[in-house]
Amino acid sequence: MGRGRVELKRIENKINRQVTFSKRRNGLLKKAYELSVLCDAEVALIVFSSRGKLYEFGSVGTSKTLERYQRCCYTSQDSSFADQDTQNWYQEMSKLKAKFESLQRSQRHLLGEDLGPLSVKELQQLERQLESALSQARQRKTQIMLDQMEELRKKERHLGEINKQLKDRLETEGATFRTIQGSWASDAVVANNAFNLQLSQSSSMDCEPTLQIGYHPQLVPPEAAMTRNTGGENNFMLGWVL
Repeated sequence: MGRGRVELKRIENKINRQVTFSKRRNGLLKKAYELSVLCDAEVALIVFSSRGKLYEFGSVGTSKTLERYQRCCYTSQDSSFADQDTQNWYQEMSKLKAKFESLQRSQRHLLGEDLGPLSVKELQQLERQLESALSQARQRKTQIMLDQMEELRKKERHLGEINKQLKDRLETEGATFRTIQGSWASDAVVANNAFNLQLSQSSSMDCEPTLQIGYHPQLVPPEAAMTRNTGGENNFMLGWVL
């Protein structure tokens, strides 16, 4: 008579559950060992009990098997990520290449080249595009010229103000100089008049005490001349007086 089928569910009895764990754990470890020996496989087994106790088996060491597992998983993930990135970059490069070719074709059309394949509608659209670009360029040129004219007007007003300030300053300094020059001229006239007056006074004073030697008929009275002539006291020339 065969053994009945065991229902797979949690064993409620704590003792039975512990006994079953011990039996099946040993059987599992034994099967792992047999698999590693019979098939030359690298097997690692880790079991934690309900109490947190660790049971492990490794044919070449549990840590080595785990490191190999991590390298294998990360390498596969990295390769998958690299393939995905490569595919994304390839798609992006294809889009940029197509956009670059479209821009080159549009540039040639704007320069009047390769217009043969274009239809009438495309040519009309190109014409409107050129007219719009020309209008914008003219508006921009006009705006730049107006800005330059306004800047020149500002410079002109600034230079005019500077010129006015310099002119006012020059007039002020000229008036001051003329005033000083007039005062200098009046002082010179006064000094000249005083000098002439002093010179005339000194001349009049110098003429009073004079020593005259010689004959001066207007200074000698006739009576004295006759007296000296008749006296005959000496042979001196008449009219000489000390």
